[in-house]
Amino acid sequence: MTDQATISEDTSADNVGGHDGETIAPQPYLLSDAPGPLNREELTDLDAWWRAANYLAVGQIYLMDNPLLRTPLEPAHIKPRLLGHFGTVPGLNLIWAHANRAILSRDLDAVFVAGPGHGGPGPNACGWLEGTYSELYSHIARDADGMRELFAQFSYPGGVPSHCAPETPGSFHEGGELGYSLLHAFGAALDHPELTVFCVIGDGEAETGPLAGSWHANKFLNAARDGAVLPILALNEYKIANPTVLARIPEAELVALLRGYGYEPIIVAGDDPAAVHQATATAVDSCLDRIAEIQRAAREDDVDERPIWPMIVLRTPKGWTCPPVVDGERVEGTFRAHQVPLPAARTDAGHRAVLEQWLRSYRPQELFDDTGAPTPRLRALVPLGDRRMSANPVSNGGALVRDLRLPDWRDYGVEVPAPGATAHEATRVLGAWLRDVTAANPDNFLTFAPDELASNRLQDILTVTGRNWQAEIGEYDVKLDRTGRVVEVLSEHMCQGLLEGYLLTGRHGVFTCYEAFIHIVDAMFNQHAKWLDASAAVPWRLPIASLNYLLSSHVWRQDHNGFTHQDPGFLDVVLNKSPSIVRVYLPPDANTLLSTYDHCLRSRHYVNVVVAGKQPQADWLSVSEAITHCTRGIGIWDWAGHNDETGTSPDVVLACAGDVPTLETLAAAAILRERLPQLRIRVVNVVDLMRLVPREEHPHGLSDSEFDTLFTADRPVIFAFHGYPWLIHRLAYRRTNHSGLHVRGYKEKGTTTTPFDMVMLNDLDRFHLVMDVVDRVPGLRERAAGLRQEMVDARLAARAWTREHGVDIPAVADWKWPYRAR
Repeated sequence: MTDQATISEDTSADNVGGHDGETIAPQPYLLSDAPGPLNREELTDLDAWWRAANYLAVGQIYLMDNPLLRTPLEPAHIKPRLLGHFGTVPGLNLIWAHANRAILSRDLDAVFVAGPGHGGPGPNACGWLEGTYSELYSHIARDADGMRELFAQFSYPGGVPSHCAPETPGSFHEGGELGYSLLHAFGAALDHPELTVFCVIGDGEAETGPLAGSWHANKFLNAARDGAVLPILALNEYKIANPTVLARIPEAELVALLRGYGYEPIIVAGDDPAAVHQATATAVDSCLDRIAEIQRAAREDDVDERPIWPMIVLRTPKGWTCPPVVDGERVEGTFRAHQVPLPAARTDAGHRAVLEQWLRSYRPQELFDDTGAPTPRLRALVPLGDRRMSANPVSNGGALVRDLRLPDWRDYGVEVPAPGATAHEATRVLGAWLRDVTAANPDNFLTFAPDELASNRLQDILTVTGRNWQAEIGEYDVKLDRTGRVVEVLSEHMCQGLLEGYLLTGRHGVFTCYEAFIHIVDAMFNQHAKWLDASAAVPWRLPIASLNYLLSSHVWRQDHNGFTHQDPGFLDVVLNKSPSIVRVYLPPDANTLLSTYDHCLRSRHYVNVVVAGKQPQADWLSVSEAITHCTRGIGIWDWAGHNDETGTSPDVVLACAGDVPTLETLAAAAILRERLPQLRIRVVNVVDLMRLVPREEHPHGLSDSEFDTLFTADRPVIFAFHGYPWLIHRLAYRRTNHSGLHVRGYKEKGTTTTPFDMVMLNDLDRFHLVMDVVDRVPGLRERAAGLRQEMVDARLAARAWTREHGVDIPAVADWKWPYRAR
């Protein structure tokens, strides 16, 4: 900025800032006569909107009273803790203003994604200017009192965060963690043919791994049936303390990079407001014209070549319009403008005076009337109703979500004449049902996979659709389709982010992944779970469809991949989140998997994690039994234990959760029933892991009395678990019989080996479970010492066989449940 005023260092007692140099405040500027598509009136009005939004943004960071500066600023008007980020806000406000111009002139259906971190003051300000904020929060009226409330709540206890969050009107993108904006934008555009997403990407954000991969999302956007994304790369050159990579490489290199990703960038650069407005208007118009032409060609001329999509590169100063110099240090245009340019405004009279001049430089008397409301000229720049980006129902996905058309899963169930009499690949059985779910919901359901759909046995889906692919299709490619309903890209980040954007804007989907590699999106899952949790407390946010994971190729069956592919720890990550949001299911066979997933696709506002194997596995329950068992979530399998006379208690409880642990538990039960017929055994299978949590902590939890009824209050419990053993202890530590609970699970022992050798490495095998029973049932160690020794020998024999023959010993590989009657 030019025509700056210098504020001398203050030496009063109120000045405790310890300045070492001058502080310079910006002064009001006059718009230059920069050429461009905007006439003088349009230019003046757009600039006024931008100034108003900037004023409101600065006020949110600093003020808790005196919002219109009707008296000189005093310490009591300033927040005691100055939290927030101004550096990125002017760029966000600039794009919002120009997007509104396009919405009005073109009747666009548009939403806004603010990718730069902690840019919340900008969308908050724009939502207030548009009136949406006051409609959703009646105590924040569009007047002086409402402006005070808007300011006071920002980054304040009991208020709203400094980034875009569920409380932010018009936002469906959580701004607390960087890297996901472009994926959310593209996910929103899928199956929304009339939607335009203005997505501002911070140049710091652009350095993250997820964002670097997400430029390729344009290879999955079909111009004929999807909406459009207009990426705006905001290059303001700095992060918290360092320059950004993309802002410091030569422009020719940057343009070549973006063209290589499949975009045609338009550069907007400068610090003169009039010139930047004119250039931005030109760029936005050019991009939207090009998007319209791409879509027309695809929809009317059947052009199916992948287009080169337009985008904007916006180079403006960091903290544009803030004080250029503070305490002798350059601020505007440097990393020092990233957060709070005047950090001592409450305690330092010099800073406070500059803050007041900074706010007055926006000329608020021209922007707000005597009541504090935006002037009629500003209100005339606001689109009507749902065309406001802050009010677009797309950004409140629960307002648009439609129930899926789900075929009756029972028609896909497998026949189970007796427990263990048949075997199926559970996920292949599920895949037949998901095939028909896909066919029945051609614009409302997508499946995402990092090149693992067929590997996880869901390839039946590809009989009714192809893999979405907008790039070149080669002669030998299989099942690639411009309109495919499966998105396969070898980036877990992209799968997760696209699905999140799809769900957050009102649709449904599934993400299937190898269990070990779902950890790649731990942080993304965390942010989505936090969004669900926070948005549940926002009255106007409506529940969205659940985020549904299907984790297969799991820890116990990595026969050729080995140690690198063996990690069940995502369950531990998930269970750190709010109990009201997360659900974890471990169905033991094909029919229980079908029943579980039908429930998941009908649910709302959860994260459902389902772990199921893809290898042939015994079928234990019929369709009707699966319904009952999955409805309970946990239950006694009477047919697997002893049906002694009423009133007797078991001597031991064999519990299991997961398909392989269930198999090993039943095999152990069969050995015990044969060798120790007087031992009373109870087998308890867990499908819904949250049933182990006390009812006070999770809505699915069992009461203490219910838990004791299943697991007893004093008998040994040998629990075979799919994941890390300590997770079960964590869930059940408050239970009466926790001291009697002994858990076997994965303990970080793995390699490329056979299935049974894998369970032996982790002491989860049937022989070790029998040994645990002998060791823990009172008096049994002495009476069953011979059986225990046999089990030790059986383990040694199985290990030796594997080492000699390369496969599991036949007695294990060919084992069947020996009892046919239920």
